[in-house]
Amino acid sequence: MPLPWILRRAILVRFLGYSLGDRSYVGRSILDANKVTLGVDVRIGSLTAIRNIDELVLGDRARIGSFNWIFGYLGSEHFKGTPTRKSRLILGHDSAVTARHIIDCTDEVSFGEFSTLAGHRSQVLTHSIDIKQNTQTCGPIVVGRYCFVGTGCILTKGALLPGYSVIGAGSVYSNKAEVDEYCLYVGNPARAVKQIDPDSMYFNRESGVVS
Repeated sequence: MPLPWILRRAILVRFLGYSLGDRSYVGRSILDANKVTLGVDVRIGSLTAIRNIDELVLGDRARIGSFNWIFGYLGSEHFKGTPTRKSRLILGHDSAVTARHIIDCTDEVSFGEFSTLAGHRSQVLTHSIDIKQNTQTCGPIVVGRYCFVGTGCILTKGALLPGYSVIGAGSVYSNKAEVDEYCLYVGNPARAVKQIDPDSMYFNRESGVVS
């Protein structure tokens, strides 16, 4: 961590086998994954901890900010009901995770291109306890393309957010079936409350995260 990036990059590539695209950069953070693939011009900020995951994949120009806690589970003691699960985080190109979020990658978490986990203090939780069976369970979380997740939201295991959707601040989203695109979802549990104009500029960006 104290080394300059040019030396840290060489160590990550040569000794850990990470694939780091041109102009990709990792700040002074913990990066502990079995496989890492960063596209062109990717940025991971400082004081973010990414640990105990099978795979980290960030598309071109994707961003992860500072002070995030991203973790998985690589053991075999729990989650025996889902033997094929992978502790994986995938961010599509031009997507972003801002700062101070918690992402539980016990199962796979994926964000489509141009999507944003915005604000602070959101939780993306792929595992929980089945009270009836007294066992740990997990399920992937999928966020579609051009989505916006507001500050302080909670996404629970198995959640599926369609593309071109917005989750309002402080909402708890747990939908596990296909729902409508171009909608604002708010509340606990989050429900669609209104349609959003498909011509909104956020949904029609062709490059870059929101500056």
